[in-house]
Amino acid sequence: MRTKPVLLVIAHGSRDARHAATVHALVRRVRSLRPGLRVETGFLDFNVPSAHGVLESLAAEGVRDVVALPLLLTRAFHAKADIPAVLRDAPARLRIRQAEVLGPSPLLLAALERRLHEAGLTPADKPSTGVVLASAGSSDPEAIAVIADIARKWRSTGWCAVRPAFASASLPRTEDAVRELRELGCARVAVAPYVLAPGFLPDRIARGAAQADVLADVLGPAPEVARVLLERYDAARTPALTALGA
Repeated sequence: MRTKPVLLVIAHGSRDARHAATVHALVRRVRSLRPGLRVETGFLDFNVPSAHGVLESLAAEGVRDVVALPLLLTRAFHAKADIPAVLRDAPARLRIRQAEVLGPSPLLLAALERRLHEAGLTPADKPSTGVVLASAGSSDPEAIAVIADIARKWRSTGWCAVRPAFASASLPRTEDAVRELRELGCARVAVAPYVLAPGFLPDRIARGAAQADVLADVLGPAPEVARVLLERYDAARTPALTALGA
């Protein structure tokens, strides 16, 4: 029986200890959904083990096939430059396929709604509630366009309005989007962080949500997020994709 490729989840990393703890919780959930699949975690910066170090260790063990999955919600600099650079520097014996980033996905919208419901909203609140889709932000136009498109699609599911906001690099900020929804006449304003783990920028989103009625938690180890990881893994391991370094 052919061995399944190892799934290597590559996270950005952070000086904030909550970031790595959340990443590890998400990976544990992925393992629980797919018993028998080997899932490893590596970081680009700040935390250990490094993604490069994990790849070296896997090669030393004799592993041949790896699916490298960027733990990112949009295709911005880290997905387009940093992670491919790490994979190019991996041991030559490894056959590595880079999976797509997590977003966009209907499952992520389901995870956002889960977090809002956990924060106190009910389905009956949707028509009177405006939502701020608050992301970390990026200078990459493709990533910004994706967030705006997600907000438009999410609005069509019944919310009073949905506005994108960004914690860095782009505008508007969370507090500006909250104010806009108030002026629009939404009876209630909720902020939904479109981020995977706590840290500096999510904390900035939380501060910007001070005048909102509801602040949801980060996506974290929501079961829908874990399912997206497995979807990306399954798609990447199909023969149609070309392996890096093969």
